[in-house]
Amino acid sequence: MDVKTISRLAEVMTQHQLSELEVDDGQVKLRLARQCASAMAVTAEAAAAHASKESAAAKASAAAAETAAADAAAAKPVVISSPLVGTFYSAPTPEAAHFVSVGSVVGPDTVVCIVEAMKVMNEIKAEKSGTITKVLVSNGAAVEYGQPLFEISVG
Repeated sequence: MDVKTISRLAEVMTQHQLSELEVDDGQVKLRLARQCASAMAVTAEAAAAHASKESAAAKASAAAAETAAADAAAAKPVVISSPLVGTFYSAPTPEAAHFVSVGSVVGPDTVVCIVEAMKVMNEIKAEKSGTITKVLVSNGAAVEYGQPLFEISVG
């Protein structure tokens, strides 16, 4: 299984908001997993549904807890992680400007960097809307699967 196929599987996970994907083609068995904000939202929604079956006092308490959890989630920055192992590049060429820097406003389709793996340049997109608050990797550094690359504030 090549890096391009693995990268495409990671894109499918993102597009369909999957937290886990397992593929077995007979020769190679691959399991991809990621943490996502939507999983936390599903948990909060399940807690709210359970609270609706309880008494009025319990409902008020659950709503307050849910609001506090949503506020905490909004205050916590979202991390853009590397979907594959490779070399991090902050610009398309050595002479070009960086894709993004601290303070850059990004959308879901904004390319934030390139990760080179096996001579293939893979554009990494933000996948969320927000503002870049931290660049966590230096240009030319080796990155691992799931390694945080950027932090963005959403909302």
